[in-house]
Amino acid sequence: MSKTALLTGASGEIGGAIARTLSSAGYRLVLTGNRHMDRLRLLEDELRKSGADIRTVQADLADAASCRKLFDLCVSEFDVPDLVVNNAGISHVSLIQDSSEEDLQLLLQTNLASCIRICKEAARLMIPRHCGRIINISSVYGVSGASCEAEYAAAKGAVNAFTKSLAKELAPSGISCNALAPGAIDTRMNAHLTELDRRVLTEEIPAGRMGTPEEVAECVRLLAQAPLYLTGQIIAVDGGWY
Repeated sequence: MSKTALLTGASGEIGGAIARTLSSAGYRLVLTGNRHMDRLRLLEDELRKSGADIRTVQADLADAASCRKLFDLCVSEFDVPDLVVNNAGISHVSLIQDSSEEDLQLLLQTNLASCIRICKEAARLMIPRHCGRIINISSVYGVSGASCEAEYAAAKGAVNAFTKSLAKELAPSGISCNALAPGAIDTRMNAHLTELDRRVLTEEIPAGRMGTPEEVAECVRLLAQAPLYLTGQIIAVDGGWY
């Protein structure tokens, strides 16, 4: 019997890679995006051509009612999701004194509050079934901190703390909750880096290179199949960087 996965932030490169990997693993997919629906539609077309059973939804995850409707749609079209992957996120590079209140609120809503709202809806449906898996996409900066990305690191650090706390709460109901913390991944989010920046960065990474979205996606697949006793963990995907 096919399993169902709900993935937020599917229009980005990591989200797209996760969607492709889960589809190849036989999951039915509910994918969300918001600001880049053109990319999400292209991904939908690509996956449908390869035989995927997929639904795409434009969802404002800053709105609790939209999050509830997203899960209602998933149940009506497929079933209660077996796997929920919180991948929606944005970066913000700035000296702390130059960051605006609007920047801060958008970052917290996108990277932290949306994750909490989605997990709340997932728990509501998974607990009665006594099964389910939640994977939050965090960042190594949530553990190590990052100069000029203090607010981003703070939000991801909060995601890590939330993941550990939620895992304790959901484990008695047979539900695992973990976070993947990617390091330097070669995506548009890092397009602001100069060639010198990239060279200095990769020299710091023991693996000698940036990671790929596909490597993050494969870790999602592996974690989705891990024993339920593996829960409450923040797993770095960083080439040995931190």
